[in-house]
Amino acid sequence: MEPQQEEDPDNLTVGFTDEEVQASHVFSQLQAYCLDLLELSRNSGKHSSTSSLSSLLQLLQNTPSHSLQPFFDYTLLPLLLLLDAAVDNRSSAKESVMNKVGDRVAEDVLKCLEELLGKCQLGSVDQMVVVLKKLTYAALLSPSEASEEFREGVIKCFRAMLLSLHPCVDSSCSCKQVLGSPELLEPRNLRTQVTGASLSGECLVAFLQSQKASAAVGQWLSLLLQAADTEASRGQRGSGKLRIEAFLTLRILAAKVGTADALAFFLPGVVSQFAKVLHVSKTMISGAAGSVEAIDQAIRGLAEYLIMVLEDDANLSGLNISKNVIVGVDSKNLESMHSIMEELRQLPIKAQGQSKTFQDDMSGQLVKTVTPKSEFREQRSVDSVKGMGSLHVDRTKDWIEKTSGHVNKLLCATFPHICVHPSRKVRGGLLVAVRGLLSKCSYTLKDSRLMLLECLCVLVVDDYEDISTAAQEFLEYLFSPRGKHHVKLDVLDVFSRLIEKLPKVVLGNEDSLALSHAQQLLVVIYYSGPQFMLDQLQSPVTAARFLDVFALCLSQNSAFTGSLNKLMLARSSSKGFIQSVAELKAGAHFTNLGQTFTGSVPSGISKLTYVQEKVSQYPQEAEQKVYELPRMPPWFVSVSSGKLYQALAGTLRLVGLSLLPDIKSEGHLSIITDIPLGYLRKLVAEVRVREYNKESWQSWYNRTGSGQLLHQASTAACIINEMIFGVSDQAVDTFARMFQKFRARREEVKEFDAELTDAQPSDLDDSIWKIKQRKSDKSHLIECIGKIIHEYLSPELWDLPLDHKSSLVQSDGEVEDITLHFFHDTAMLHQVIIDGIGIFALCLGKDFASSGFLHSSLYLLMENLTCSNFQVRSASDAVLHVLASISGYKTVGNLVLANADYVIDSVCRQLRHLDLDPHVPNVLAAMLSYVGIANKILPLLEEPMRCVSQELEILGRHQHPDLTVPFLKAVAEIIKASKLEASSLPSKAESYLTSVRSKITDMEDKENAGSCYDNDISISDKESEEWESVLFNLNDLKRYRRTVGSIAGSCLTTATPLIASMKQAACLVALDIVEDGIVTLAKVEEAYKHEKETKEEIEEVIRSRALYHLLDNMEAVEDGTDENRLLPAMNKIWPLLVVCVQSKNPVTIRRCLTVVSSVVQICGGDFFSRRFHTDGPHFWKLLSTSPFMRNPKSKDEKVPLQLPYRSTSISAEDSVAEASNLKVQVAMLNMIADLSRNKKSASALEVVLKKVSGLVVGIACSGVVGLRDASINALFGLAAIDPDLIWLLLADVYYSLKKRDFPSPPTSDFPEICEILPLPSSAREYLYVQYGGQSYGFDVDFSSVDTVFSKLHSQVFTNQMYI
Repeated sequence: MEPQQEEDPDNLTVGFTDEEVQASHVFSQLQAYCLDLLELSRNSGKHSSTSSLSSLLQLLQNTPSHSLQPFFDYTLLPLLLLLDAAVDNRSSAKESVMNKVGDRVAEDVLKCLEELLGKCQLGSVDQMVVVLKKLTYAALLSPSEASEEFREGVIKCFRAMLLSLHPCVDSSCSCKQVLGSPELLEPRNLRTQVTGASLSGECLVAFLQSQKASAAVGQWLSLLLQAADTEASRGQRGSGKLRIEAFLTLRILAAKVGTADALAFFLPGVVSQFAKVLHVSKTMISGAAGSVEAIDQAIRGLAEYLIMVLEDDANLSGLNISKNVIVGVDSKNLESMHSIMEELRQLPIKAQGQSKTFQDDMSGQLVKTVTPKSEFREQRSVDSVKGMGSLHVDRTKDWIEKTSGHVNKLLCATFPHICVHPSRKVRGGLLVAVRGLLSKCSYTLKDSRLMLLECLCVLVVDDYEDISTAAQEFLEYLFSPRGKHHVKLDVLDVFSRLIEKLPKVVLGNEDSLALSHAQQLLVVIYYSGPQFMLDQLQSPVTAARFLDVFALCLSQNSAFTGSLNKLMLARSSSKGFIQSVAELKAGAHFTNLGQTFTGSVPSGISKLTYVQEKVSQYPQEAEQKVYELPRMPPWFVSVSSGKLYQALAGTLRLVGLSLLPDIKSEGHLSIITDIPLGYLRKLVAEVRVREYNKESWQSWYNRTGSGQLLHQASTAACIINEMIFGVSDQAVDTFARMFQKFRARREEVKEFDAELTDAQPSDLDDSIWKIKQRKSDKSHLIECIGKIIHEYLSPELWDLPLDHKSSLVQSDGEVEDITLHFFHDTAMLHQVIIDGIGIFALCLGKDFASSGFLHSSLYLLMENLTCSNFQVRSASDAVLHVLASISGYKTVGNLVLANADYVIDSVCRQLRHLDLDPHVPNVLAAMLSYVGIANKILPLLEEPMRCVSQELEILGRHQHPDLTVPFLKAVAEIIKASKLEASSLPSKAESYLTSVRSKITDMEDKENAGSCYDNDISISDKESEEWESVLFNLNDLKRYRRTVGSIAGSCLTTATPLIASMKQAACLVALDIVEDGIVTLAKVEEAYKHEKETKEEIEEVIRSRALYHLLDNMEAVEDGTDENRLLPAMNKIWPLLVVCVQSKNPVTIRRCLTVVSSVVQICGGDFFSRRFHTDGPHFWKLLSTSPFMRNPKSKDEKVPLQLPYRSTSISAEDSVAEASNLKVQVAMLNMIADLSRNKKSASALEVVLKKVSGLVVGIACSGVVGLRDASINALFGLAAIDPDLIWLLLADVYYSLKKRDFPSPPTSDFPEICEILPLPSSAREYLYVQYGGQSYGFDVDFSSVDTVFSKLHSQVFTNQMYI
């Protein structure tokens, strides 16, 4: 072909408009591509086919619709021919076709066809029938015959054709009756559609709604559902995208048809297929069947179809029923999916005549999957001799009732599970569906109305704010006067259904259903209002039945609910049980609810250590999260998540709030709480009977019903706590935040608009629950709480044992037989009761203390701080923090300090009856250590200290041996407080002395300056008052100092005998008390010296001023002998310290040596000089034998006296580890170093200096490396006393081993080293051996001698200039 001669483009366009030029340009391009496509349809092997289709697709995408419309038929023809060829190639019946169209070409053809149909409108009904027929044949291909992209492209083409159908211009046409697009469609699901009226002379939408197109509509409904089902059946190979396209296209098809008359016949098949999709979604979470977008499309499509067919306005006229009459249908026994589908297909139909048009080509299988053939034979008209009959049903009353009944069964089998679907999108789609069905089908679907309301209630409390906000707004609309008036009538039925099913689902194996039912009940009660709940609980029988339901749901049996796999995973033993880790986890993972207070303490940590280090263990932010109330009961922690308990507890809180008295009602809170409180009273009565019969705990627990009664009491306490918490401000505010999200958002918009218009924003409408709470009578609440606390504090409940060590258990003599379940159940009961006290405080606020509840419960909480169970311990800790916060105190210490008189009074009362209250020493210790206020209540501790002293005497220790250590710990806390106070006494006394001297100086300066006036009488009176005030202040200081000294002396007197105890714990605590006590007495004496100087200064002024009446007052306050406390106390303590050093326990010996070092430095060395000379051998004996050598038995060694009441045997020395002996000797050497370096205490070693120096030099020169640093440190200290002696002892060994290179004397007047230190003939002739005595295992090592001598030579001896 020869190339044509190019012409000027300007000449070609002369005389044409721009539109004509553009149309010509488009046609020229389309012509070339269409010719290629026609050629391709005859010869598919042409290589340019792919590029032509791609170019055509690009052209169609870039060309506007008005430019393509004139050439629609021209472009459509080759595409349909190619589609025919592609379908023929892939049909299993035509496998012998030679001219095959490849997958790439077929898919590009569908893309071009989709673009063309989306931009252009069909010209006539015949043209639409042709296109529909071609697409139908293509859609019939199976996955094995066509690719996934091909099948998806067919559906997209069909959807594009539907979207191109527009209503005609005739206002009376039936096409105006339909919306044309899915009612529940999200805008993002469709691209921009071609707008405008239909260009065809015929109304294509009206034809689609007519009986002539019913078969085609039914066929495509079937094909789309079948395509989606096929992808789901393919499992992981299935296409979720194709499934989504199928559902979306079906929704558009139904919307285009849009009338109930045209769609009613196909409702059974469509609904059953959608229900099948939703049913499968309960178990499928992956693949095409688990596609979230597909499930969302199915939910919306099902709702839209039901709305179009069963809309109230289109059906109620034929039902002839009153809207005020609502009949509920119980759908407990659901039928299987297949039987429901079969019944739906048996609905009656009406046969009518039908012309033979497009249906004749497809009637064989078009409607087979939507409607079975048998239905066509049931009711045929005599006139219908042609075709297969009309696809139409009369929507009579019977048909609507039967259809709605079957639809209800399908919805009840699927919608409740969709409510708890994990996908946010699915739940959002369900909300839209429920809202549409309740708005437009509330009467036709009256059987499903209750179920739809239940689903809406679940969505009201959805985790996502957008879903919950929309659901709350719609539900409030339903309850408003503008909403459906039947909703309020349905609420009672919903309430009854939920109450009936709640225990079954909570104790079942599906956590999601249990949560949804609990949330439904919570929402129903909240939106129904307090009066509704009050009406339900008017009868005592109904109230008891209601509380029994919750007692069953919250019982300890709930710990065994859920699937078996979940229970196995929850078992600690399945993953390696570690008690401490388990307790830490149990305390740290309590789920918050409302405002929940909790904490935990590892059981392996001692109680006092824990409470002392409590503040440092938790940072401030973590501590705020730990202390929150209320919290889940301990047995409910393993049940699913905290959401279930939150819903159940929320319902009980609303019940409690509804029972408060207000203007309209008297309130029945006290009456209703008596129902669960009866279980606690019954338990108290049973315990009293046990005590009267003197029955053992195990026997009582094994009796029928005793263990169950303990469980019931715990559950009853939990119910009472939640009901009372419901009346608190925190609970009401929590409900407001939960259920009024849309109001808050609306108010934000109003406030924004008000800012723009400078108007005042309107207040939010108060909830009926908040109004109820504001109008409540608080005196009624206080009376009710007082009755509950009285039962909570019953001694019988707290006499229940918590562990085997309880004296109550040991007295039974059946410790080995008691089950641990008993202890566990008791601990849970105590924990719930303690939590209840904190909850009551939250509800009453300041009134909790003013009503006397704080004073009655404070001691109980302090007592449980030392409980052996960590959950009870942590609960007490949390509640104490709550009480402190509510009472306006920053710390628990300030709270206890303000109420110390009540606590101390209880302590003193129980100290007198230790047999009945053996735990009181722990309470006292906990109060003093944990709370940290011992120093502030020292004046109140004198009486408790006297009782403690009596119990720590020989007779008291014999009567209560198990209480010795707890009492000592209490004494230790008291002496620590005394030490803290004593440390500030000298500075206060010195400061006061300075102020008195300054006052005297000022007075003398005034006298010297002549500032005295004639009125001597007035001046004398003024001075008298001033100096009287000074004297009173001095006496106050003196009295407080004496109190501190007296308490410290009592503590020392009490603890001193126990220094010699064979029990390590008692001995260690006693040593701590002695050390702190000596420090305290030293500070007291130091303060006394300043006070004495102050007294002398004041006395001199008084005598000089002739204020003799003040002098008489001063002399009345006798000093006595109490100021000389330190040395007399030390004189009594020293012998016992010597006994402790002689013990065989290395731990107590090391601690004793530390105490000796401390007290000698405080008291001064002169006091101990004779004592070390006398008792020193007991100390030096510790250094006579190497830790790696057995100590030889001495014939003179005496067996310590064994008192008859002591049962502890003396351990043999052989059992002590070498490392322990090494640590003891290190401690002894450190003591020598500390005493010798301190000038105040160095004199204590002067008498025994040679002995001690010889022992230390022998250790330093030995090969025991572990003692080298400690021995060198001791030598440094001893050299501070007598460096010549230390040099002489070391040089004797050093030069005897060196034997050469002796240093020359500085002058000839000095003799040689060998003359001063002659060589010893044996090791026994060394000076250190002669001074220190014989030792065992410390053989001389030259390297050690060289190291020690070099260090001391460079740091000590050189400075002394001896060499």
